[in-house]
Amino acid sequence: MPKDNSSLFLSIAEALMSQAAAPYHEEGVAAVVRQICRQHRIPLKKTPCGNLIATVKRGRAGRAMVMAAHMDHPGFVIGRQEMERSWRADFLGGVPDRYFKKGLKLRLQPGNFPATLGERRLKKKRSFDIHTKSLPEVDPRFAVWDLTPFRLKGRWIHGRACDDLIGLASALTTLALLRKGRKPVHAIAFVSRAEEVGFHGALMETLEKRLPKDPLVLSLETSSEMPPVRQGDGVIVRVGDRSSVFDSKVTRFLTAIAEKLKQGRSADFRYQRALMQGGSCEGTAFQEFGYQTGALCVALGNYHNCGEQEQVREENIHLDDALGMVRLLSEAAVALPSFLEITVRTTRRLEKLRKEASEKLG
Repeated sequence: MPKDNSSLFLSIAEALMSQAAAPYHEEGVAAVVRQICRQHRIPLKKTPCGNLIATVKRGRAGRAMVMAAHMDHPGFVIGRQEMERSWRADFLGGVPDRYFKKGLKLRLQPGNFPATLGERRLKKKRSFDIHTKSLPEVDPRFAVWDLTPFRLKGRWIHGRACDDLIGLASALTTLALLRKGRKPVHAIAFVSRAEEVGFHGALMETLEKRLPKDPLVLSLETSSEMPPVRQGDGVIVRVGDRSSVFDSKVTRFLTAIAEKLKQGRSADFRYQRALMQGGSCEGTAFQEFGYQTGALCVALGNYHNCGEQEQVREENIHLDDALGMVRLLSEAAVALPSFLEITVRTTRRLEKLRKEASEKLG
């Protein structure tokens, strides 16, 4: 795979991040996913619940590597209209109460119409009034923070929703690159809905069973930066999240591929390995229902738009971390037929040491 696919990745990331989304309201992002797949001639299908499955399959690749990423981001879902220029809305997603300050600027969707956050109406439920100065032409369905959707500053990407559109952009970029290759490969981008309210899209897959049998699932995320992980130090092989520790053989496989990239011709490749317990991801949902699961992520600044001094801010990631994710995914997809051979090396080494131990200590 080419070392630097920044132009391709940035074009995909900007197209995705330019679309507003909230749980259950991912239509704009889904439309861009369809457009990208058409552009790169990647087969795409929609599941009954609205998830998307994009596939690149060539030759006798066998087992599928599934890259799971979600389309939604925390936001306000519009309920009833209270007055001519006022609506009641429920906020869905993990943001602390202290960030909801009266007067904050919002954007009603569709139409990107300006609005402001009003009073909180229910203490136990995050129900708010939202006000506008004039009546929008289109009935609003959801609202998002009034933040810049996408901005590239040096090697940093800033935007309203890096989570999880950076993960999704990485998956789609990987498919576009694999589509141009010649080696046998079976790679899938599983694009889910409503992750922020409890992995609804991923959990529906465990019921609908639309993925190939016995896939290797990799949950792709942006995860809040916390020690020892640092932004700019490379893609993260995510050992686990707040709820789970993922499959050790999958983690071993990803680490082996990362080491090969680091020690080989890709001397500029960097990676990290960490638990990343700031939150739970779709990897937990897939693993709990029987899928062999691992995870990759990039370190995220201003997680869920929570900035310093309790201010709503754009999220941010380092571009090189995301490009590293694409490179690792691309290599892992090609190497997947050797999964058993790669992961058994530790077993063989331990068997050899056990024999030695028996001779010395037995």
